[in-house]
Amino acid sequence: VELSCIIKSTVTPDPRIEWKKIRNGETSYVFFENKMQGDFVTRAEILSRTSLVIKNTTRKDTATYRCEVAAPSDTKTIDEINIQLTVQ
Repeated sequence: VELSCIIKSTVTPDPRIEWKKIRNGETSYVFFENKMQGDFVTRAEILSRTSLVIKNTTRKDTATYRCEVAAPSDTKTIDEINIQLTVQ
């Protein structure tokens, strides 16, 4: 599955991008400090600098995924998008 987090424009040369997984009220890192975390290390990757691709998804992956972008040089310094993923 591919979850897209598209940055339209930014003046910050290298904005910080983080992906988090929110499930049952608990938040965990998926992509933090430019590397995959936890069980995503072996089955996920970042495409085009922002999109998250998760391979071999299972029902355990059903959650809300949050992409957070921090761009300190921009007028809006931080933004986020939540994507609800349901694996049947």
